[in-house]
Amino acid sequence: MTYTENARLAFQSIKSNRLRTMLTAMIIAIGLMALVGILTTLDAVKKSMTEAFSSMGANSFTIRNRGTGIRIGGAGKRPQPFKVVRYEEAMAFKKQLNAPASVALSVFAGNGITVKYKSLKTNPNVNIQGIDDKVIMAKGLNLAIGRNFNQTEVESVNSNCIIGHEISEKIFKGESSLNKVIKVGSNKFRVIGVLENKGSGIGPSDDRTVFIPLLKAKMINMMPNPSFTITVMVPNAKLMDNVIGESTATFRNVRKLKINQNNNFEITKSDSVAQTLIQNLSAVAIGGVAIGLITLFGASIGLMNIMLVSVTERTREIGLRKAIGANPALIRRQFLIEAVVICLIGGSLGILLGILLGNGISLLMGGSFIIPWDFIVGGFALCVVVGIISGYYPAKKASNLDPVEALRYE
Repeated sequence: MTYTENARLAFQSIKSNRLRTMLTAMIIAIGLMALVGILTTLDAVKKSMTEAFSSMGANSFTIRNRGTGIRIGGAGKRPQPFKVVRYEEAMAFKKQLNAPASVALSVFAGNGITVKYKSLKTNPNVNIQGIDDKVIMAKGLNLAIGRNFNQTEVESVNSNCIIGHEISEKIFKGESSLNKVIKVGSNKFRVIGVLENKGSGIGPSDDRTVFIPLLKAKMINMMPNPSFTITVMVPNAKLMDNVIGESTATFRNVRKLKINQNNNFEITKSDSVAQTLIQNLSAVAIGGVAIGLITLFGASIGLMNIMLVSVTERTREIGLRKAIGANPALIRRQFLIEAVVICLIGGSLGILLGILLGNGISLLMGGSFIIPWDFIVGGFALCVVVGIISGYYPAKKASNLDPVEALRYE
Protein backbone atom coordinates (compact mmCIF):
# COMPACT_ATOMS: atom_id res chain seq x y z
CA MET A 1 0.00 0.00 0.00
CA THR A 2 1.43 3.42 -0.97
CA TYR A 3 1.75 6.50 1.23
CA THR A 4 -1.07 8.11 -0.77
CA GLU A 5 -3.44 5.29 0.11
CA ASN A 6 -2.34 5.42 3.75
CA ALA A 7 -3.01 9.17 3.81
CA ARG A 8 -6.46 8.57 2.24
CA LEU A 9 -7.29 6.01 4.92
CA ALA A 10 -6.04 8.39 7.60
CA PHE A 11 -8.34 11.14 6.30
CA GLN A 12 -11.26 8.71 6.23
CA SER A 13 -10.63 7.83 9.86
CA ILE A 14 -10.34 11.53 10.77
CA LYS A 15 -13.62 12.34 9.00
CA SER A 16 -15.43 9.53 10.79
CA ASN A 17 -14.29 10.89 14.18
CA ARG A 18 -14.65 14.65 13.65
CA LEU A 19 -15.20 15.61 17.30
CA ARG A 20 -12.23 13.65 18.56
CA THR A 21 -10.05 14.98 15.75
CA MET A 22 -11.15 18.56 16.43
CA LEU A 23 -10.40 18.27 20.16
CA THR A 24 -6.99 16.71 19.47
CA ALA A 25 -6.14 19.35 16.86
CA MET A 26 -7.15 22.10 19.30
CA ILE A 27 -4.72 20.72 21.90
CA ILE A 28 -1.90 20.92 19.34
CA ALA A 29 -3.10 24.35 18.16
CA ILE A 30 -3.00 25.81 21.67
CA GLY A 31 0.51 24.48 22.28
CA LEU A 32 1.86 25.79 18.99
CA MET A 33 -0.03 29.08 19.33
CA ALA A 34 1.76 29.71 22.65
CA LEU A 35 5.16 28.95 21.13
CA VAL A 36 4.73 30.88 17.86
CA GLY A 37 2.91 33.74 19.59
CA ILE A 38 5.74 34.33 22.08
CA LEU A 39 8.46 34.11 19.43
CA THR A 40 6.56 36.35 17.00
CA THR A 41 6.05 38.99 19.70
CA LEU A 42 9.75 39.01 20.57
CA ASP A 43 10.77 39.10 16.90
CA ALA A 44 8.43 42.01 16.19
CA VAL A 45 9.69 43.91 19.24
CA LYS A 46 13.31 43.37 18.17
CA LYS A 47 12.53 44.58 14.62
CA SER A 48 10.71 47.65 15.92
CA MET A 49 13.52 48.41 18.36
CA THR A 50 16.20 48.14 15.69
CA GLU A 51 14.23 50.39 13.31
CA ALA A 52 13.65 52.95 16.08
CA PHE A 53 17.34 53.26 16.86
CA SER A 54 18.48 53.09 13.24
CA SER A 55 16.32 56.15 12.53
CA MET A 56 18.59 58.06 14.94
CA GLY A 57 21.49 57.47 12.58
CA ALA A 58 23.20 54.12 12.30
CA ASN A 59 26.65 55.67 11.95
CA SER A 60 26.74 57.87 15.03
CA PHE A 61 27.81 57.84 18.66
CA THR A 62 27.28 60.05 21.68
CA ILE A 63 29.56 61.45 24.37
CA ARG A 64 27.85 61.78 27.75
CA ASN A 65 28.72 62.01 31.41
CA ARG A 66 27.26 58.53 32.04
CA GLY A 67 26.17 55.38 30.18
CA THR A 68 22.64 54.27 29.37
CA GLY A 69 22.42 51.75 32.23
CA ILE A 70 19.68 49.79 30.45
CA ARG A 71 19.23 46.23 31.69
CA ILE A 72 16.42 43.73 32.14
CA GLY A 73 16.56 41.58 35.27
CA GLY A 74 19.64 40.52 37.16
CA ALA A 75 21.71 42.57 39.53
CA GLY A 76 23.43 44.38 36.69
CA LYS A 77 25.89 47.23 37.20
CA ARG A 78 24.86 50.83 37.58
CA PRO A 79 26.51 53.19 35.09
CA GLN A 80 29.25 55.24 36.68
CA PRO A 81 28.32 58.94 36.68
CA PHE A 82 31.12 61.38 35.81
CA LYS A 83 31.20 65.15 36.10
CA VAL A 84 28.77 66.87 33.76
CA VAL A 85 29.64 67.91 30.22
CA ARG A 86 29.56 71.71 30.38
CA TYR A 87 28.46 73.99 27.54
CA GLU A 88 31.99 75.35 27.15
CA GLU A 89 33.42 71.82 26.89
CA ALA A 90 30.85 70.76 24.29
CA MET A 91 31.53 73.86 22.17
CA ALA A 92 35.31 73.40 22.51
CA PHE A 93 35.00 69.77 21.37
CA LYS A 94 32.92 70.79 18.35
CA LYS A 95 35.56 73.34 17.30
CA GLN A 96 38.60 71.15 17.97
CA LEU A 97 37.48 67.82 16.46
CA ASN A 98 39.54 67.26 13.33
CA ALA A 99 37.79 64.27 11.77
CA PRO A 100 35.42 63.55 8.82
CA ALA A 101 32.33 63.82 11.00
CA SER A 102 29.49 66.17 11.93
CA VAL A 103 28.92 67.18 15.56
CA ALA A 104 25.51 67.91 17.12
CA LEU A 105 25.01 69.31 20.64
CA SER A 106 21.92 69.08 22.83
CA VAL A 107 20.79 69.45 26.45
CA PHE A 108 17.57 68.85 28.37
CA ALA A 109 16.35 72.13 29.83
CA GLY A 110 13.17 71.03 31.59
CA ASN A 111 10.35 68.49 31.80
CA GLY A 112 6.79 68.38 33.06
CA ILE A 113 6.16 71.75 31.38
CA THR A 114 2.81 73.15 30.19
CA VAL A 115 2.68 74.92 26.81
CA LYS A 116 -0.02 77.57 26.28
CA TYR A 117 -1.41 79.46 23.29
CA LYS A 118 -4.27 81.86 24.04
CA SER A 119 -6.84 79.80 26.01
CA LEU A 120 -5.50 76.40 24.93
CA LYS A 121 -2.80 74.49 26.75
CA THR A 122 -1.16 71.07 26.85
CA ASN A 123 -0.93 68.65 29.73
CA PRO A 124 2.08 69.24 32.02
CA ASN A 125 4.14 66.57 30.24
CA VAL A 126 6.17 68.61 27.75
CA ASN A 127 9.98 68.53 27.64
CA ILE A 128 12.27 71.40 26.71
CA GLN A 129 15.46 70.54 24.85
CA GLY A 130 18.20 72.87 23.70
CA ILE A 131 19.73 71.92 20.37
CA ASP A 132 22.00 73.20 17.66
CA ASP A 133 21.33 73.16 13.93
CA LYS A 134 22.56 69.55 13.51
CA VAL A 135 20.38 67.75 16.10
CA ILE A 136 17.24 67.49 13.93
CA MET A 137 19.24 65.45 11.40
CA ALA A 138 21.10 63.48 14.09
CA LYS A 139 17.80 62.38 15.72
CA GLY A 140 16.30 61.36 12.36
CA LEU A 141 13.49 63.93 12.64
CA ASN A 142 11.69 65.69 9.78
CA LEU A 143 10.00 69.07 9.71
CA ALA A 144 6.35 69.05 8.63
CA ILE A 145 6.34 72.84 8.19
CA GLY A 146 8.74 75.68 8.84
CA ARG A 147 12.51 75.58 9.11
CA ASN A 148 15.40 74.48 11.28
CA PHE A 149 17.56 76.76 13.44
CA ASN A 150 20.50 78.50 11.80
CA GLN A 151 23.97 78.89 13.29
CA THR A 152 23.34 82.48 14.41
CA GLU A 153 20.19 81.47 16.35
CA VAL A 154 21.98 78.59 18.04
CA GLU A 155 24.76 80.78 19.39
CA SER A 156 22.52 83.66 20.49
CA VAL A 157 19.85 84.14 23.14
CA ASN A 158 17.12 83.69 20.56
CA SER A 159 13.46 83.05 21.45
CA ASN A 160 12.53 80.95 18.42
CA CYS A 161 11.44 77.33 18.86
CA ILE A 162 10.50 74.15 17.02
CA ILE A 163 7.63 72.15 18.49
CA GLY A 164 6.60 68.50 18.32
CA HIS A 165 3.57 67.30 16.37
CA GLU A 166 1.46 66.51 19.45
CA ILE A 167 1.96 69.99 20.90
CA SER A 168 0.90 71.61 17.62
CA GLU A 169 -2.24 69.45 17.43
CA LYS A 170 -3.13 70.22 21.04
CA ILE A 171 -2.85 74.02 21.11
CA PHE A 172 -3.43 75.05 17.50
CA LYS A 173 -6.24 72.65 16.51
CA GLY A 174 -5.34 72.64 12.81
CA GLU A 175 -4.57 76.37 12.70
CA SER A 176 -1.21 77.41 11.23
CA SER A 177 1.36 77.56 14.02
CA LEU A 178 4.19 79.35 12.20
CA ASN A 179 5.27 82.68 13.71
CA LYS A 180 2.79 82.28 16.59
CA VAL A 181 4.05 83.15 20.07
CA ILE A 182 3.53 80.42 22.67
CA LYS A 183 4.22 80.32 26.39
CA VAL A 184 6.48 77.48 27.46
CA GLY A 185 6.43 77.43 31.24
CA SER A 186 7.27 81.01 32.15
CA ASN A 187 9.06 81.81 28.85
CA LYS A 188 7.69 82.96 25.51
CA PHE A 189 8.86 81.59 22.18
CA ARG A 190 7.98 82.15 18.53
CA VAL A 191 7.29 78.96 16.52
CA ILE A 192 9.45 78.63 13.40
CA GLY A 193 8.86 74.93 12.72
CA VAL A 194 6.72 71.89 13.52
CA LEU A 195 8.03 68.32 13.42
CA GLU A 196 6.34 65.44 11.64
CA ASN A 197 4.60 62.88 13.83
CA LYS A 198 7.21 60.40 15.04
CA GLY A 199 5.07 58.25 17.33
CA SER A 200 6.03 56.54 20.55
CA GLY A 201 9.50 55.22 21.18
CA ILE A 202 12.10 54.66 23.87
CA GLY A 203 12.85 57.68 26.03
CA PRO A 204 11.19 61.13 26.04
CA SER A 205 8.78 61.66 23.15
CA ASP A 206 9.91 64.16 20.50
CA ASP A 207 6.22 64.75 19.72
CA ARG A 208 5.89 66.35 23.17
CA THR A 209 9.11 68.36 23.09
CA VAL A 210 9.83 72.05 22.52
CA PHE A 211 13.24 72.51 20.88
CA ILE A 212 14.99 75.81 21.58
CA PRO A 213 18.44 77.21 20.65
CA LEU A 214 21.33 75.76 22.63
CA LEU A 215 22.55 78.94 24.30
CA LYS A 216 19.00 79.95 25.24
CA ALA A 217 18.55 76.55 26.89
CA LYS A 218 21.75 77.12 28.87
CA MET A 219 20.37 80.37 30.25
CA ILE A 220 16.85 79.23 31.20
CA ASN A 221 17.69 75.64 32.14
CA MET A 222 15.47 74.32 34.93
CA MET A 223 17.69 71.29 35.58
CA PRO A 224 20.25 71.51 38.39
CA ASN A 225 23.74 71.23 36.93
CA PRO A 226 22.68 70.12 33.39
CA SER A 227 24.96 67.96 31.27
CA PHE A 228 25.24 68.46 27.51
CA THR A 229 25.15 65.55 25.06
CA ILE A 230 27.53 65.44 22.10
CA THR A 231 26.43 63.39 19.07
CA VAL A 232 29.02 62.65 16.39
CA MET A 233 27.72 61.53 12.98
CA VAL A 234 30.10 59.62 10.72
CA PRO A 235 29.41 59.48 6.94
CA ASN A 236 30.76 55.92 6.61
CA ALA A 237 30.56 53.01 9.07
CA LYS A 238 34.12 52.01 8.13
CA LEU A 239 35.37 55.27 9.64
CA MET A 240 33.52 54.75 12.93
CA ASP A 241 36.40 53.31 14.99
CA ASN A 242 38.87 55.92 13.73
CA VAL A 243 36.49 58.79 14.50
CA ILE A 244 35.72 57.36 17.96
CA GLY A 245 39.46 57.25 18.65
CA GLU A 246 39.94 60.82 17.43
CA SER A 247 36.92 62.01 19.43
CA THR A 248 38.19 60.30 22.58
CA ALA A 249 41.57 61.99 22.25
CA THR A 250 39.96 65.38 21.53
CA PHE A 251 37.57 65.27 24.49
CA ARG A 252 40.33 64.06 26.82
CA ASN A 253 42.29 67.10 25.71
CA VAL A 254 39.25 69.35 26.31
CA ARG A 255 38.94 67.96 29.83
CA LYS A 256 42.70 68.21 30.37
CA LEU A 257 43.11 64.57 31.36
CA LYS A 258 46.62 63.23 31.91
CA ILE A 259 47.90 60.11 30.16
CA ASN A 260 47.60 57.98 33.29
CA GLN A 261 44.01 59.10 33.99
CA ASN A 262 40.97 57.11 32.82
CA ASN A 263 38.23 58.65 30.70
CA ASN A 264 35.69 60.57 32.78
CA PHE A 265 32.98 60.36 30.12
CA GLU A 266 31.05 57.65 28.24
CA ILE A 267 31.03 57.01 24.49
CA THR A 268 27.98 55.06 23.28
CA LYS A 269 27.22 53.97 19.72
CA SER A 270 23.71 54.74 18.44
CA ASP A 271 22.77 51.07 18.05
CA SER A 272 24.35 49.89 21.32
CA VAL A 273 21.17 50.56 23.30
CA ALA A 274 19.15 48.46 20.87
CA GLN A 275 21.76 45.69 20.96
CA THR A 276 21.78 45.75 24.78
CA LEU A 277 18.00 45.45 24.89
CA ILE A 278 17.98 42.69 22.29
CA GLN A 279 20.61 40.74 24.25
CA ASN A 280 18.54 41.11 27.41
CA LEU A 281 15.45 39.95 25.51
CA SER A 282 17.24 36.68 24.68
CA ALA A 283 16.64 35.58 28.29
CA VAL A 284 12.94 36.39 27.83
CA ALA A 285 12.99 34.41 24.57
CA ILE A 286 14.47 31.36 26.31
CA GLY A 287 11.74 31.52 28.97
CA GLY A 288 9.06 31.97 26.31
CA VAL A 289 10.32 29.02 24.27
CA ALA A 290 10.44 26.89 27.43
CA ILE A 291 6.81 27.75 28.25
CA GLY A 292 5.74 27.05 24.67
CA LEU A 293 7.59 23.71 24.55
CA ILE A 294 6.09 22.64 27.89
CA THR A 295 2.63 23.45 26.52
CA LEU A 296 3.42 21.53 23.35
CA PHE A 297 4.74 18.60 25.38
CA GLY A 298 1.41 18.47 27.22
CA ALA A 299 -0.36 18.59 23.87
CA SER A 300 1.73 15.66 22.56
CA ILE A 301 0.77 13.58 25.62
CA GLY A 302 -2.88 14.38 24.93
CA LEU A 303 -2.47 13.35 21.30
CA MET A 304 -0.81 10.06 22.32
CA ASN A 305 -3.61 9.30 24.72
CA ILE A 306 -6.29 9.94 22.12
CA MET A 307 -4.41 7.83 19.55
CA LEU A 308 -4.30 4.97 22.07
CA VAL A 309 -8.06 5.31 22.49
CA SER A 310 -8.36 5.21 18.69
CA VAL A 311 -6.33 1.99 18.54
CA THR A 312 -8.55 0.38 21.19
CA GLU A 313 -11.73 1.43 19.39
CA ARG A 314 -10.45 0.11 16.06
CA THR A 315 -9.07 -3.21 17.31
CA ARG A 316 -11.48 -5.29 15.17
CA GLU A 317 -10.69 -3.11 12.12
CA ILE A 318 -6.94 -3.70 12.66
CA GLY A 319 -7.56 -7.45 13.00
CA LEU A 320 -9.56 -7.46 9.77
CA ARG A 321 -6.82 -5.58 7.89
CA LYS A 322 -4.20 -8.02 9.15
CA ALA A 323 -6.40 -10.99 8.21
CA ILE A 324 -6.61 -9.85 4.59
CA GLY A 325 -2.84 -9.34 4.29
CA ALA A 326 -1.81 -6.06 5.90
CA ASN A 327 1.62 -6.43 7.52
CA PRO A 328 2.68 -4.71 10.81
CA ALA A 329 4.72 -2.03 8.97
CA LEU A 330 1.61 -1.01 6.98
CA ILE A 331 -0.56 -0.74 10.12
CA ARG A 332 2.17 1.22 11.92
CA ARG A 333 2.57 3.60 8.96
CA GLN A 334 -1.18 4.22 8.76
CA PHE A 335 -1.44 5.30 12.41
CA LEU A 336 1.72 7.39 12.20
CA ILE A 337 0.35 9.24 9.14
CA GLU A 338 -2.95 9.76 10.95
CA ALA A 339 -1.15 11.29 13.96
CA VAL A 340 0.95 13.55 11.70
CA VAL A 341 -2.12 14.70 9.74
CA ILE A 342 -3.96 15.59 12.98
CA CYS A 343 -0.84 17.49 14.13
CA LEU A 344 -0.64 19.40 10.83
CA ILE A 345 -4.32 20.36 11.04
CA GLY A 346 -3.89 21.62 14.59
CA GLY A 347 -0.51 23.13 13.75
CA SER A 348 -1.90 25.17 10.86
CA LEU A 349 -4.52 26.67 13.16
CA GLY A 350 -1.98 27.18 15.95
CA ILE A 351 0.54 28.92 13.69
CA LEU A 352 -2.15 31.25 12.32
CA LEU A 353 -3.42 32.11 15.82
CA GLY A 354 0.15 32.48 17.10
CA ILE A 355 1.05 34.98 14.36
CA LEU A 356 -2.13 36.97 14.99
CA LEU A 357 -1.59 36.88 18.76
CA GLY A 358 2.09 37.84 18.54
CA ASN A 359 1.52 40.67 16.09
CA GLY A 360 -1.53 41.86 18.04
CA ILE A 361 0.59 42.24 21.19
CA SER A 362 3.36 43.86 19.14
CA LEU A 363 0.98 46.42 17.61
CA LEU A 364 -0.43 47.25 21.05
CA MET A 365 3.15 47.91 22.18
CA GLY A 366 3.74 50.18 19.19
CA GLY A 367 5.67 47.60 17.15
CA SER A 368 5.23 46.54 13.54
CA PHE A 369 3.41 43.62 11.85
CA ILE A 370 5.67 40.83 10.62
CA ILE A 371 5.20 37.45 8.95
CA PRO A 372 7.74 35.10 10.58
CA TRP A 373 8.41 32.70 7.72
CA ASP A 374 11.11 30.87 9.71
CA PHE A 375 8.64 30.22 12.54
CA ILE A 376 6.01 29.03 10.03
CA VAL A 377 8.38 26.52 8.43
CA GLY A 378 9.75 25.52 11.83
CA GLY A 379 6.21 25.16 13.21
CA PHE A 380 5.15 22.74 10.49
CA ALA A 381 8.38 20.76 10.93
CA LEU A 382 7.71 20.62 14.67
CA CYS A 383 4.18 19.33 13.94
CA VAL A 384 5.59 16.43 11.95
CA VAL A 385 8.08 15.61 14.74
CA VAL A 386 5.38 15.79 17.45
CA GLY A 387 3.05 13.65 15.31
CA ILE A 388 5.70 10.97 14.85
CA ILE A 389 6.71 10.95 18.53
CA SER A 390 3.13 10.97 19.82
CA GLY A 391 1.89 8.43 17.30
CA TYR A 392 4.79 5.98 17.44
CA TYR A 393 3.76 4.05 20.56
CA PRO A 394 0.05 3.77 19.59
CA ALA A 395 1.10 2.78 16.03
CA LYS A 396 3.50 0.15 17.36
CA LYS A 397 0.81 -1.20 19.71
CA ALA A 398 -1.63 -1.45 16.77
CA SER A 399 0.95 -3.21 14.55
CA ASN A 400 1.71 -5.80 17.26
CA LEU A 401 -1.93 -6.85 17.76
CA ASP A 402 -2.62 -10.53 17.11
CA PRO A 403 -5.17 -10.67 14.24
CA VAL A 404 -7.13 -13.57 15.77
CA GLU A 405 -7.43 -11.90 19.16
CA ALA A 406 -8.22 -8.58 17.49
CA LEU A 407 -11.11 -10.08 15.48
CA ARG A 408 -12.54 -11.58 18.68
CA TYR A 409 -12.33 -8.18 20.48
CA GLU A 410 -15.65 -6.86 21.71
